[in-house]
Amino acid sequence: MSYRESITDEELGRLPRGVFPGEIVVVETEASMRDAFRRLNECSVLGFDTETRPSFLRGKLYAMSLVQLSSETTAFLLRLNKVKLSPEMIGLLENERILKVGASIRDDIKGIQKQFPFRPGGFLDVQSLMPKYGISEISVRKMSAIVLGVRISKAQRLSNWEAQALTPAQQLYAATDAWICREIYLRLTRS
Repeated sequence: MSYRESITDEELGRLPRGVFPGEIVVVETEASMRDAFRRLNECSVLGFDTETRPSFLRGKLYAMSLVQLSSETTAFLLRLNKVKLSPEMIGLLENERILKVGASIRDDIKGIQKQFPFRPGGFLDVQSLMPKYGISEISVRKMSAIVLGVRISKAQRLSNWEAQALTPAQQLYAATDAWICREIYLRLTRS
């Protein structure tokens, strides 16, 4: 299949909105971490992303707040400010047989490693595939538009990911950001 090299912001604005269509599970306890691992460990391809509370002060940095892992039907939002990654979940992040697809994942992986040392296995940065398909745009918004024909919102990107409770808008944003990378990868590799 042939893809466009780029897309304008005007064209992107006319596309239908793409959002994660499945179940969103917020993981804040050890029990919910065990359930998330059990369900994710059955998958062969997962979408992957992370979120960190933004800092608006020079030199002030926050620890990673959220790890998102998404299957086709369920997105798990692992709230690292409320629960530690279990040894099993760390094993999943090291598992070469489970592909974890994200965008600009190098810093995401480093952020997790600061809190939970692990050897990443099975990670793929979907941006690395774009040249093969003649696509010059590598932002998640533009890749989603070119490959899937949908527009995703980035409105929640700078929200407080350490809030006591994530809003429905934050949850949908976080789930969509992980899921969409999985969908881009699958569309590219199945076309």
